[in-house]
Amino acid sequence: MNSAFNVEEIFGQNVFTRAKMRERLPKNVYKEVVSVIENGGALSKESADVVANAMKNWAVEHGATHYTHWFQPLTGITAEKHDSFVTSADSDGHMITSFSGKELIKGEPDASSFPSGGLRATFEARGYTTWDITSPAFLKESGAGVTLCIPTAFCSYTGDALDKKTPLLRSMEAVNRQALRILRLFGNTSSSKVNVSVGPEQEYFLVDWDKSMKREDLIFTGRTLFGAMPPKGQEMEDHYFGVIRERVGEFMKDLNTELWKLGVPDKTQHNEVAPGQHELAPIYETANIAVDHNQIIMETMKRVAEHHHMRCLLHEKPFAGVNGSGKHDNWSLCTDDGINLLDPGDTPNKNVQFLFILSCILKAVDTHADLLRQSAADVGNDHRLGANEAPPAIISVFLGEQLEDVVRQLIETGVAKSSKRGGKLKTGVSTLPQFEKDATDRNRTSPFAFTGNKFEFRMVGSSDSMASSNTTLNTIVAEAFSEAADILEKAEDFDIAVHDLMKEYLTDHQRIIFNGDGYSDEWVEEAARRGLPNIKSTIEAADALTSKKSIELFGSFGVYTKTELESRKEIIFENYAKTINIEALTMIDMASKQIIPAVMKYAGSLARDVNEIRQAGADESALVDELREITGELTKMKRALDELKDGENRARKIRDERELAYFYKDVVRPAMDALREPADKLEMLVDKKDWPFPTYADLLFEG
Repeated sequence: MNSAFNVEEIFGQNVFTRAKMRERLPKNVYKEVVSVIENGGALSKESADVVANAMKNWAVEHGATHYTHWFQPLTGITAEKHDSFVTSADSDGHMITSFSGKELIKGEPDASSFPSGGLRATFEARGYTTWDITSPAFLKESGAGVTLCIPTAFCSYTGDALDKKTPLLRSMEAVNRQALRILRLFGNTSSSKVNVSVGPEQEYFLVDWDKSMKREDLIFTGRTLFGAMPPKGQEMEDHYFGVIRERVGEFMKDLNTELWKLGVPDKTQHNEVAPGQHELAPIYETANIAVDHNQIIMETMKRVAEHHHMRCLLHEKPFAGVNGSGKHDNWSLCTDDGINLLDPGDTPNKNVQFLFILSCILKAVDTHADLLRQSAADVGNDHRLGANEAPPAIISVFLGEQLEDVVRQLIETGVAKSSKRGGKLKTGVSTLPQFEKDATDRNRTSPFAFTGNKFEFRMVGSSDSMASSNTTLNTIVAEAFSEAADILEKAEDFDIAVHDLMKEYLTDHQRIIFNGDGYSDEWVEEAARRGLPNIKSTIEAADALTSKKSIELFGSFGVYTKTELESRKEIIFENYAKTINIEALTMIDMASKQIIPAVMKYAGSLARDVNEIRQAGADESALVDELREITGELTKMKRALDELKDGENRARKIRDERELAYFYKDVVRPAMDALREPADKLEMLVDKKDWPFPTYADLLFEG
């Protein structure tokens, strides 16, 4: 993996790109494929057979023996079932391989074994995967050999979406249709499509493999359930953008190589805030492909880390007391002929189309703040949102000084006569160049921030699929565009109607704009005065999915049916309870079989030392005080352990999924916190050589 290479030569070598299709397909078939990709529709059976055969031949030439329909069920990760290209043997015993258009387009995994939220009964097993022609097939190299992966959607026998991809594709079509209506009203007749452009920043931790395998919590839950902070954490701010350690640098080099081969435009890498934490960011792509590539990124990170005898942790809060990990979702709208609809230009106050689109987005975010918050909710993210390294659970929009000033002018007078300029950056050093600053600074505490020509949705968790957040964001913006277009298409005077509607939207929804410190207590109070929702947990956010407003929203654009929304809500409650249950059982196991026995053994040794010193006639008071402190914390820990066990026993009797999820939130999680507190204190009191598993210092600084 470490041999020299030319990036341009290897980029996309394991992807069945358009260029490869152009080389291998007849011209008429290639044109048909491109037309379906760009305009929708279905391939003819004859063309599908030709594409399948060409794809198989290309894959076999690169060592592939199997193919799989690669899909994204409601587990949040990917799934695959491998089938070989072998179909039979001829009379001479020679192997015959084939791959038909039917096999390319359609697969049939067992739908009953994936989360469905009641969409499928256990005995109803049939589900279908169907080829997503807009996302290119690729080759995965792993211990299983080389496998041709075909990105697919996953639906039930009744047509309900059982995956993350199908609703995303639906939402992309919805926002495309409604955005084109807006563009046509503004006189744009050249653009034929509006694409959602997404660039995700992926944060992650790396720890030593051997040390991680000595901790049950990392093995079973992906995060540490016990652990005292070492003397040094991130307070010196020396890890962020610091020199990358050799071992990590070797990992990053190989990761880049593998991702480039898979056509992932991996661009940026650096150390993040916490020790042991890092970040990767690719170049922007169409949302569907960006989501697929992010899944590839997460999977590849884990695989490459193993090659370097490390473990990649994608949990949002693997270590208490230091920075958690997110996945900033940079979102914009771009036409097929290269126009970024969120580019304000040099004089945004004169860019009426941009300002109108901005007003629609503000309306969308304010109207559906609860739903947007829900789209970034998962169990792990509950540990992160609202902490000092992440946006608060309150949705607000940061526009920056320039746009906020323009919006203020429009609200107050109906006309924006000026826009602030950035000015020159002056360092006071004669040899350093002066250059034009951006018109506004950035706000890292905002959950939804405008950053020049895009919005950065910073609430998404590091382990989460980006599909849900982008599905929601696309749909709420599509609704705002649709409602605006309905009004403007009937207007007698378009310019006056645009002016009036834009002022109305900005005035009615200005409460969502906040450029201050999102971490402050004052903002929580101010947000409450403004009437902005503050939804603090995943299960509290779940109700937003099935509100009348949400059902009408998603239903009107064909993104989710009511049944699909109800199923996803049920899955949220199920996953929440299951996750906390696993964590609680892991804590019970570690406390009962590792920590308490180790502490008792150490306390026994200390007691013997006390007796020996006393018999020698020396002063044993210091050891007695230490022993008393240890046994006191040990007693607290044993009581807390009994409380957690009792909570688990009570949870087993609850049958209603919603009630169970809230029980785990309100009873079991506090019991887990109560157990951790004395355990972490004991870690600081017991001799390091007697502690039963690697500490934070071992994992974060010696890995």
